Amino acid sequence: MVLEVGSIVKVSGPLVIAEGMEHARIYDVVGVSQKRLIGEIIEMRGGTASIQVYEETSMLGPGEPVYSTGEPLSVELGPGLAENMFDGIQRPLNAMREASGDFIQRGASVTSLDRVKKWIFEPVKKAGDRVEPGDIVGTVRETALIEHRIMIPPGVSGVIKSIQGGAFTVTETVGAVTTDKGDVDIKLMQKWPVRASRPIREKLSPVVPMLTGQRVIDTLFPIAKGGAACVPGPFGSGKTVVQHQFAKWSDVDVVVYVGCGERGNEMTDVLNEFPELKDPRTGEPLMKRTVLIANTSNMPVAAREASIYTGVTIAEYYRDMGYSVALMADSTSRWAEALREMSGRLEEMPGEEGYPAYLSSRIAEFYERSGYVKCLGQDGREGSLTAIGAVSPPGGDLSEPVAQATLRIVKVFWGLDAQLAYSRHFPAINWLNSYSLYLSRLNEWMNKNVDERWGAMVAETMALLQEENELNEIVRLVGFDALSEKDQLKLELARSVREDYLQQNAFHEFDSFTSREKQFKLLDIILRFGERARKALESGVYLKKTLALDVRGKISRAKYISEDDMAAFDKIKSEIDAETERLMKEEAPANA
Repeated sequence: MVLEVGSIVKVSGPLVIAEGMEHARIYDVVGVSQKRLIGEIIEMRGGTASIQVYEETSMLGPGEPVYSTGEPLSVELGPGLAENMFDGIQRPLNAMREASGDFIQRGASVTSLDRVKKWIFEPVKKAGDRVEPGDIVGTVRETALIEHRIMIPPGVSGVIKSIQGGAFTVTETVGAVTTDKGDVDIKLMQKWPVRASRPIREKLSPVVPMLTGQRVIDTLFPIAKGGAACVPGPFGSGKTVVQHQFAKWSDVDVVVYVGCGERGNEMTDVLNEFPELKDPRTGEPLMKRTVLIANTSNMPVAAREASIYTGVTIAEYYRDMGYSVALMADSTSRWAEALREMSGRLEEMPGEEGYPAYLSSRIAEFYERSGYVKCLGQDGREGSLTAIGAVSPPGGDLSEPVAQATLRIVKVFWGLDAQLAYSRHFPAINWLNSYSLYLSRLNEWMNKNVDERWGAMVAETMALLQEENELNEIVRLVGFDALSEKDQLKLELARSVREDYLQQNAFHEFDSFTSREKQFKLLDIILRFGERARKALESGVYLKKTLALDVRGKISRAKYISEDDMAAFDKIKSEIDAETERLMKEEAPANA
C-alpha cells in the first residue's frame, strides 16, 4: 500500500535522491518514477531520502515521483523456492522471461512465489492445540527431496481455531490461530525482512562435520555443519569450481547458491549441470534441493548488495524447519565492491582502499547468521546453516580489506594457490597456509564414527607435507641425491599424498566425490605403504627396490575405485604387506 509520494531531485547512477519523504523510514522499499522501479532507502536526512535503485536508472530526471510502501525489503518464504532461480531481489527469472523476454524490462513486476499453483497441505496439528512461534502445523511435499514444513510465524502464539488439509495456493488461508490480539490467519507463505536475521531459541556449538566429498577439505581442513568458511584465491585458481563441488556433493538437505556479480556463463553451468547430476544419497536430481540466486555482472550493481541478504534469509527459513543448509556466496568481493560504489555515491568518508568504514561489520553480520541452532518451536528440533563465501582479491593479494575482514570472522580458510592451479593440481588449495579451527573437535567425531585411527592419520599426513616443504629447501641447495634414503622416502610419500590423495578430478565419475569411508581407506593404504617401506629400509632393503614394487601403481589408481567396491582397498593393503614382506626376505640377506 502506497503511503507517501516524494519527488526526485538528483540521479547519480543507481543512487536517487528524493525530497518530501518525511514519513519514510530507512530500509523502506519505494517505487521510483511512474515505472515504479524498485528501490530501497539507505539514508535519511530530514525529509531527504537516498535511495539505491535495483534497476537501470537511465532516463530518470528530477521531478519524477517516488512512492513509499512503508515496508522493508522482504522475501516471500513458502513452497516454490526449491528448484527455482531468482534475481537479487527475489524476482523469479523464468517468470520474468515469460513476462518481458530474455532481458529484464525496467519496472517489470512479478510475484516471487507462484500465486496460481496449488500445493497439497497435510496438517499435523488440530483445532484446540496450543502453538508457539516456530511450531510446525503441517507439511507440503515441495520436491522429491524436500518436505516443506509450514511453521507458525515469529511473534504469533495462541490456540488453533481452525485448520484444514487439501490443495491451496500460497496466499490462501489454511487455518487460524486465536491470539491475545485476535485471530491470525495461517497461510503457506510468510514474509520476512532480509536485513533482519530470523529468531532462534539457542545457538549451539558446531560438532558434526559437513561432508563435502573433497578429500583435501574433509581430511585436512574440515568444516562443521553451522560453520563459516572462505575460499580466497586469484583469478583462474578454481574458486567457482570448488563452490560448485560443495553445492553438488555436500551432505546437507538444502543448498542456496548465490551468484553475486560473477559471469553469467557460470550460472548457466549450474543450471545445465544440476538437473543432470544425481544426489549421491537419494539418486534424485540435485536441483530438487537447490535454490539459486543470480545477480550476474551485467545486472544492476545495487541489487548485488541485496542478493546476499536474500540468499541468507531463504537459507535461514529452511534451517528453521530443522534442515541442514549450505549457503554458497560467489563472491563476497563483488558484494563488497557494490557497497563501495554505493558508499562513494553517498559521499561517505572512505576507509581502506575506498571501501566504506563499515565493511568489516557488514561482513561479520553476514557470516554471523550461520550457525548450528535449536530452532523455535516446542519440538526442540535443531538445524544448521553453513556459510561458504568465495573471495576474489585483486591479484590474489590476501592483505586487501575484504579478505582480511573475512578472515577475522570465519573459522575455516581454504587458500587457493595460482601455482597449484597452473600445474593442474585441483582443488588448488594450498595445504601449507590453509587452516580449520574446527579440526580437533571434528577429528574426535571422526574417531568415533569412522575409525579411531583417523585423527592420528591426519596428523601424520600434515607432518609429511610440512616435512616435504622443509626438505625441498635442502634439495634446492644440494640436490636430491644428497638426502638420506629415509628423507627421500618422506618426499616420495608426500608426493603420493599430493597426487594420489589430495589431487581430485571434478569431472571423473568416481573421483569427483569421495565418501568418508573411501577417504579413510585411500589414505590408509598410502600411509600403510610408508610404514612398510620404512620397515624395509631398516631391514637393509634399498629404497629404489621398494619404490619399484608393482603395488605402487595400484595405489596411484586407487582413487578411481568405485564407492561400491570398498573391498578393493583391503586387497591392495594385503598386497602391500605381501610384496614388502617378500622383498625383505629376498633383499635383506643379500645386503647383510
